[in-house]
Amino acid sequence: MAEYREGSTSRATFPLPDVEWPPTAPYWDGAASGELRIPFCDACGASNWFPEAECGACLASAFTWRVMSGQGTLFSWVVVHRPFLAQYADDIPFVPALVSLDEAPEVRVPTRIVETEPDSLIFDMAVTVAFRPLHFRGVDGEVTAPFFVPA
Repeated sequence: MAEYREGSTSRATFPLPDVEWPPTAPYWDGAASGELRIPFCDACGASNWFPEAECGACLASAFTWRVMSGQGTLFSWVVVHRPFLAQYADDIPFVPALVSLDEAPEVRVPTRIVETEPDSLIFDMAVTVAFRPLHFRGVDGEVTAPFFVPA
């Protein structure tokens, strides 16, 4: 499991993701380019999500980041009505979710569902990636993030 980095929640840009953290930097680089990228083991082809140093299937340590289509299904979600951090106050209500990707159904991408009413969501509904800026009031900067919308 990727090791916790001291100070990761005390960064000036928190709660924006740390796009320079080596295990996930290719994911965020892809998002900035409008691509949804997931690492796959070079030895056995298994997905390596969330990125780890060794493949969970064969223990190899070489991976290639592949571009996914961005098509998937809604696996799980909640509707947040109360901000758990002050930076989220402007986003209420919002829908954090897990999306299962069509090319790799075992992969569950943490994301947000946007551009739809929370009451219209159903399990296994088709969704597609939509890259949007992620920003928070009071936090300098923004990150391009893969959100999902109904397909």
